[in-house]
Amino acid sequence: MKVLGIDPGLERCGFGVINQDGNKITALAYDCLYTAKGKETAKRLAELFDKITLLLKKYSPAVLVMEDLFFNTNAKTAIIVGQARGVIMLAAEKAGIPLVSYPPLEIKMAVTGYGRAEKEQIQRMVKNILKLLTIPKPDDTADALAVALTYCLVNKFKSKLKQNRTI
Repeated sequence: MKVLGIDPGLERCGFGVINQDGNKITALAYDCLYTAKGKETAKRLAELFDKITLLLKKYSPAVLVMEDLFFNTNAKTAIIVGQARGVIMLAAEKAGIPLVSYPPLEIKMAVTGYGRAEKEQIQRMVKNILKLLTIPKPDDTADALAVALTYCLVNKFKSKLKQNRTI
């Protein structure tokens, strides 16, 4: 099963495509999508939509997984990320691909076993779990892979729970 993980953003939008075959999870592709700072927001959102649509066509994932919107102190950033999330959700819907979203705490817990893990811990675990030679850069790319991994790890855990209940 192919999973497309997205770390949403307007300036930088990380993505990671992983494949899960039983217990084996491998990275197929990962990178960061960029939109030009000088353009109007609406044009940048349209550009992001087109780029996500191309990713969905190219990789045909079974599911698109995103990080929930995390609101800290910068309302302007939260609004821009929310707009990016909206066009990503629209692209998934138009492509007929299910969308799943996880809060940052659950992603950290799934990937590191600790809900308050630091960014560096998550990046190292992504590298180790996927057996990559280096930590993916920029951070948005590693975050997108962590989101995709969360989907696989959470579903693997749920599957084991279901098996244990039927025994």
